[in-house]
Amino acid sequence: MRDPKQVLENTIRRCRERNIIIPTFDEMRHPEKIPAKIKEELKGIGLWDLNPRNLFRITWKNEPVPHGGGFGPVNMIELPGELTGVEARILMIVGKFFPTGAHKVGATFGPLVTRLIEGRFDPTSQKAIWPSTGNYCRGGAYDAHLLACECIAVLPEGMSRERFDWLKKVGAEIFATPGSESNVKEIYDKVKQLIAERGEAVVNLNQFEDMGNPLWHYAVTGSALEEVFETQKRPGQRLFGVALTQGSAGTLGAGEYLKEKYPTIKVAACEAWECPTLLLNGFGAHRIEGIGDKHVPWVHNLRNTDLVADIPDEDCIRLMRLFNEPAGRKWLERRGVAPAVTGRLDLLGISSIANLLASIKMARYFELGSNDVVLTIATDSMEMYQSRLEEYRKLEGEYTEFHAAADLERRLHGQTTDHVQELGYWDRKRMHNLKYYTWVEQQGKTSEELNAQWYDPEWWNRHFHTVEEWDEKIREFNRRTGLLEKYR
Repeated sequence: MRDPKQVLENTIRRCRERNIIIPTFDEMRHPEKIPAKIKEELKGIGLWDLNPRNLFRITWKNEPVPHGGGFGPVNMIELPGELTGVEARILMIVGKFFPTGAHKVGATFGPLVTRLIEGRFDPTSQKAIWPSTGNYCRGGAYDAHLLACECIAVLPEGMSRERFDWLKKVGAEIFATPGSESNVKEIYDKVKQLIAERGEAVVNLNQFEDMGNPLWHYAVTGSALEEVFETQKRPGQRLFGVALTQGSAGTLGAGEYLKEKYPTIKVAACEAWECPTLLLNGFGAHRIEGIGDKHVPWVHNLRNTDLVADIPDEDCIRLMRLFNEPAGRKWLERRGVAPAVTGRLDLLGISSIANLLASIKMARYFELGSNDVVLTIATDSMEMYQSRLEEYRKLEGEYTEFHAAADLERRLHGQTTDHVQELGYWDRKRMHNLKYYTWVEQQGKTSEELNAQWYDPEWWNRHFHTVEEWDEKIREFNRRTGLLEKYR
């Protein structure tokens, strides 16, 4: 067993040697609080550069430029009724302008940094394992590099080529497991093998169970969604709800934050219809890259989930082409969608399209009108999926206005409330109980812990209401490295 005090000394020394300063959650929410001299340094650094100062760009408020940008309002796009086919306003915050092009640099910041500043991870002798179906291990590899840690990426072999190419670039040790998006158990099995073989030399930072993942979203993403609503709402409008893919359930931590601020809102969890785990206790393979399933994540608070919406993966793939092919955008503009919107539809990656469709289903199910606002997230952009676009061009041929007309009417304007369930008490409990088969039988949790999540109303608060405590620990860590002094 490693001595936490010695591990912390090792970490402080490593950060001092590598000139690493760790931002607080508060600075991620409010980058105007970042020291002016750090902002000045960032003017000479690219958004994706492997520079430790880019830890301060783990925020929804980066200026949307590839190099030298500052900070501004939350990056967002409104999807208008001409596109969505519903009267409700759908506002989507945009993840493209994080380092690596996805918000997972935040989801990985939480699990890694909370360990580093408490002496529970030694960057001089341990490797971080990032089990993922894609963007999480990319974000983890990036954050690990910035924090002078070595890492291992474990992800399915069927994920997009861009993910593997980038991981090789940053020097991650890579293990490709059988299957694709919904083959999460195979990832867990590989991680177990690595831990058995390497012991304390590796640390598993599992996004599906580590509360640092939803904690970051609670603190930073929730605040960003709140800010978007408050700055974009019109007189008489209300925030009705937020619709998010389940995936690791990390982004649903933002729903926890919003429920505290707006207690009457609805939170919708979205999943692939081809793998209806929440809806039907089901399983299967699907093509919505960016979400993993066949199990219920430990970090998902089912008590605060009000709706489940399942999305056919074919809808997402067809809309990927509608939004990104010239003929698709031309048709959308003919149907009244402004060029200012069509020109930004590449901000939506495949799982972001699923979030959009879940928002539309929520609007249709609850018969929302023009005074209702639904919030959602573009987790990443089409920059991550150009190889998929080329793949479907070869597979299906040219995309014409005929295809665009059909896809707009069927996949967007024709969205129905099929595969949607509003949850009562026993629906929520059924879904919560599914955690037993993964987390108690396979992953070492106890029935007592599982029951505490359901019956103890303070279980979740004890994890989410710790943001200020973590910020104090980060400030103390930075004080001990001594690096902030020159920025004051």
